[in-house]
Amino acid sequence: MTSKIIEYDLKSPSRNYDSVYEVIKSYPVWAHITKSTWFVKTDESCVQIRDKIKKEIDSNDTLFVATLTGEAAWTNVICENDYLKKNL
Repeated sequence: MTSKIIEYDLKSPSRNYDSVYEVIKSYPVWAHITKSTWFVKTDESCVQIRDKIKKEIDSNDTLFVATLTGEAAWTNVICENDYLKKNL
C-alpha cells in the first residue's frame, strides 16, 4: 500500500459533503489532517481515488490526489501526531 494525500476545495458551503467523508473513511487507513486535507493508505491509484470522490462533489469543486513519496512534516494537524507518524 502507498500513502496518498487528498486535498479539496468544496465551493458550496451549504451543501452536505458527508458522502465525500464517507468515501475517504472507507479506506482502512486514513487521517483527517487539516480542514480540507486527508491522508489514506491504499493500493488504489490516484486516478481511482479521484474518480470515487469525484462522484460525490459538485462540478465546480476542486480535488487533488497525489502519492506521497518522500518525507513529511507538520504542526497543529487535526489527527493525532503518533497516528500519522505510524501510518504515513
